[in-house]
Amino acid sequence: MTRFVLFVVLAIFVARAFWRVYDAILEAASGRPPKGQVPDRGVQMVRDPVCGTFLIPDRAVMLADGRNRVFFCSDACRDKYRSRTA
Repeated sequence: MTRFVLFVVLAIFVARAFWRVYDAILEAASGRPPKGQVPDRGVQMVRDPVCGTFLIPDRAVMLADGRNRVFFCSDACRDKYRSRTA
């Protein structure tokens, strides 16, 4: 019985090692960057003037303030900014 359990554990380790090698070969052949790595091109972040949170402009709430565009994390921060500057 002990031999059988050890054989099953060894088979699981061998199968996982084989699967990792197989997955790495497929990933390298696809030409895409490996999972979990940061892409080469970064995104310019903007800072919310009310709470200081850094944001991606495409996902932020925007307010055109004269010539400048001001970005906010939420409608609440945008409204606080409006009440301060008005």
